[in-house]
Amino acid sequence: MSVDAPAPAVPRGRRSRTGPAGRGPGPLRVLMYHSVSECRDDPYSVTVTPGRLERQLRLLRRQGLRGVSVDHLLRARAAGHGGRLVGLTFDDGYTDFTESALPLLHRYDCTATVFALPGRLGGDNAWDPLGPRKPLLTAEGLRLAVAEGMEVASHGLTHTDLTAADDALLRAETVDSRARLSELTGIEVRGFCYPYGTVDARAAEAVRAAGYSYACAIDPGPLTGPFALPRVHIGQRDTAARMLVKHHLHRFRRPTSLQPEGPRERSPEPQRERLRDRDRQQRPLPDPAPLPPARGTKAL
Repeated sequence: MSVDAPAPAVPRGRRSRTGPAGRGPGPLRVLMYHSVSECRDDPYSVTVTPGRLERQLRLLRRQGLRGVSVDHLLRARAAGHGGRLVGLTFDDGYTDFTESALPLLHRYDCTATVFALPGRLGGDNAWDPLGPRKPLLTAEGLRLAVAEGMEVASHGLTHTDLTAADDALLRAETVDSRARLSELTGIEVRGFCYPYGTVDARAAEAVRAAGYSYACAIDPGPLTGPFALPRVHIGQRDTAARMLVKHHLHRFRRPTSLQPEGPRERSPEPQRERLRDRDRQQRPLPDPAPLPPARGTKAL
C-alpha cells in the first residue's frame, strides 16, 4: 500500500482548541488499537488492516481532529487546549506498529502512544491462547518509535492482570517495567496501560506510587480519573459511519474532568478477557433434553 500521497488538509473553521462556546477542551477522547496487519485470524478483535487504519485516520482529519499521544493530549488539556485532539493508543507493542502504523501516522500528521512490554521484548503474544502468534517489538523497535516522535509507555512487564498479582509481582509490573523502559529509551516513561483493561483500587494506587503521570483503562466507570482513563475500542468493523456514531456517543459517555468519580472497579477488555476466562475454566455442557416423540408414536 502506498503512503506517498499527501494527507488531506484539515478543513478551515474546525481548528478550535476548546469545546462548545469556549467551555474548555470538552470530553476526553482516547482510541484503543492493538495490531495493524492483514491477519484475518482475529478471535479477540484486536487487529485492523493498514487500509482500515488509513481510512479511520483520514476520517479523523476530515472531521478537523488530530490523533496524538496520550501524554501530548493530557498536556494540551492541562493548558486549556486540546479540543480537537484525540488520543491514539496501540496496546502490546507489536512489530507491525513500526512496520504498518507508523508510516500512516506520519502521513496524517499524527502521533500515538505504544504501550510496550519490556519483559517480552522480541517475544510474542504468548498470553493469548487463541489466534496466531504476533511478534513484539525489540528494544531497537521501541527506540525507533521514540525517534519517530511516538510516546513509548508501559503495559507492565509481561501482560499480567494486576488485580490478581501479589505484592511482589505488582511492584515488578509497575515499578520495574517503568525503570526498564526509561533506561531502554532514554526518555522518562509517564504512562501505563492495564493489561486486559482490568483495574481496581490496589492496582491504580500501585501505578500512581510507581511514579507514572497517568494510566489507561477501558471503561472504568466510577474509577475514571488520571489513573484510569477511559478509552474507546477500535476494530476492523469500524467503518466511517460507526466511527462517527462512536465519536458522538463518546461526548455523552466520557467526562470532561479527570477527577476520580468514586470507588474503583474492574473493567474487562472486549472479547479478550471473556475468552481468556472461558479457556481457563471450561464447563461441561448439560445433558441435552429428550426429544419429543414423533407424531403417531408413543413415548417410551
